[in-house]
Amino acid sequence: MSRSAHPAGPRHADVLPEGHYSAPPTDLNSLDPKVWSQTVERNADGVVTVGGVDVKALAEEFGTPAYVLDEADFRARARAWRTAFGADADVFYAGKAFLSRAVVRWLHEEGLNLDVCSGGELATALSAGMPAERIAFHGNNKSPEEIERAVRAGVGRIVLDSFQEIVRVAHIARSLGKRQPVQIRVTVGVEAHTHEFIATAHEDQKFGIPLAGGQAAEAVRRALQLDGLDVIGIHSHIGSQIFDMSGFEVAAQRVVGLLKDVRDEHGVELPEIDLGGGLGIAYTSDDDPREPHEIAKALHEIVTRACEAARLRTPRISVEPGRAIVGPTAFTLYEVGTTKQLEGLRTYVSVDGGMSDNIRTALYDAEYSVALVSRTSDAGPMLARVVGKHCESGDIVVKDAFLPADLAPGDLLAVPATGAYCRSMASNYNHVLRPPVVAVRDGEARVVVRRETEEDLLRLDVG
Repeated sequence: MSRSAHPAGPRHADVLPEGHYSAPPTDLNSLDPKVWSQTVERNADGVVTVGGVDVKALAEEFGTPAYVLDEADFRARARAWRTAFGADADVFYAGKAFLSRAVVRWLHEEGLNLDVCSGGELATALSAGMPAERIAFHGNNKSPEEIERAVRAGVGRIVLDSFQEIVRVAHIARSLGKRQPVQIRVTVGVEAHTHEFIATAHEDQKFGIPLAGGQAAEAVRRALQLDGLDVIGIHSHIGSQIFDMSGFEVAAQRVVGLLKDVRDEHGVELPEIDLGGGLGIAYTSDDDPREPHEIAKALHEIVTRACEAARLRTPRISVEPGRAIVGPTAFTLYEVGTTKQLEGLRTYVSVDGGMSDNIRTALYDAEYSVALVSRTSDAGPMLARVVGKHCESGDIVVKDAFLPADLAPGDLLAVPATGAYCRSMASNYNHVLRPPVVAVRDGEARVVVRRETEEDLLRLDVG
């Protein structure tokens, strides 16, 4: 996918060169633990279970499609990040990946902070009891109303994204008689090895204030002079779905360089540095993400080395994992509606969801895995494309996968690693109803975000 894609959408019948596809897996019934949540397994009857609940029971009770969220796995991953970074660093869960009041409560209980980037996310966080001082507020165009609400609530930091916002937040804070802690978001000229639509630190994009030309230094200078602001640090984010730490090293060196310039010019050593998030997860067996303790060790070493070279005290580090926590903890459960074999090409498998519940394949050319989960099969493999029910040729959930050749209508399929950005980016395209989020833990399942109804759609349509 690229910005020069055809306006009608991606070509849906591309035939790739012979040999493009890897060999089929030796066992179509196996579940790679790298891409599935921690409690997923097959029971003695061949049915996949999660949190002790089998998917057929979930489909019967809650319907399909449905996002199935492994609460125990979510909590374990949150704890792993908190433990890895320790008491001398802060972990802010990036709420944009997926946010609900249940998730906010889990984060609070597991000791994580929360990053929000809209008034709606802030409202969700506050309504679920997250202490305001543990909330960071992001966004490149926060409205005055959103800023005022955040300042009134006492959020722990607002990340300033432009020169206008520096003045705007300072004015609102002064009018409320408050001094608001802030960080300055800078773009450091590092382009992460990722899709161009989710690489966010090169200069030609909407986020942050560039280091180039002294703009970031000028932003810090202005913010330090304003009474309503307490500048606590610098923020940098270089992209998403990143496996290579080299980008973080270059970014950290440049941010530390800015900290040194601030100290030399203003006599102030800013106490914090936020390196953002963007750490990748395994969507397929070919992906090889790092563990939280590896990431923590690498980032601490990178920042420490850079600060020693600049003769600065090492600032407190913050990170913002979102996808890395919630992404692997959920799968989307679908029912097969039709299969259509195209001789010499592939079999199209249509499910009861699609791009309205997972836009990432169409938007980012993302790759996913898929498995038959309502039974096992001894049939041979067939090359399949899992597609949705929408009136779009680009409505693809999984572009290419091997599934059992005896797949039939009524079978249940599951696509793992859909915890991040699937429900958050879900739509009502074709007036399709957004699926529920069902949390499972210790043999019990409950709805944490209910399925939309036709009444919900019509209630917004005032006629």
